[in-house]
Amino acid sequence: MNEYERLLSNAPSSQPDTYDYEGHRNLPPQGLFFCVMVEETCKTLDAEDIAAVIAILAGQPVLPTRGKFGGATKGASIASKVSRALFDYDFERSILPTLTNKSILMLRFRMVNNFAVFIGRWTPMVGWVVTAYDVVKISVLTILHYNQLVKLEDQINDATAGSFG
Repeated sequence: MNEYERLLSNAPSSQPDTYDYEGHRNLPPQGLFFCVMVEETCKTLDAEDIAAVIAILAGQPVLPTRGKFGGATKGASIASKVSRALFDYDFERSILPTLTNKSILMLRFRMVNNFAVFIGRWTPMVGWVVTAYDVVKISVLTILHYNQLVKLEDQINDATAGSFG
């Protein structure tokens, strides 16, 4: 980039209701918000997010199984098979609360006595919790960063986004 191009790129935007951001010129407020959200998403996602996706996918009942009782979720998950191989321990009573794809829709816990079943069923739930945390974190950081860049009338205020300080 020569000196003339640098001066042009640093010049204020030609339209009053637009913004320049990271090489993007004349962005409307919505375009700026999108650019900031993409940047915050890229900053936030890391190896722990890959682990969350793996946990979600590993917990899906995609493997065929023998017959099950009525009302049970059909199939078994990779997490269930691996945890049964590693942690197969039975308690005397069913004391461990679990959720399945069907029981979560009814918000009804199923009690089990096998530690491996407990781990296998909670694996995807942990993945969903990490993913939900990331969505909230990205949203909050995006709004805070965006509000620092825009004029007062273009800011996302407490009435629309909650209290961000």
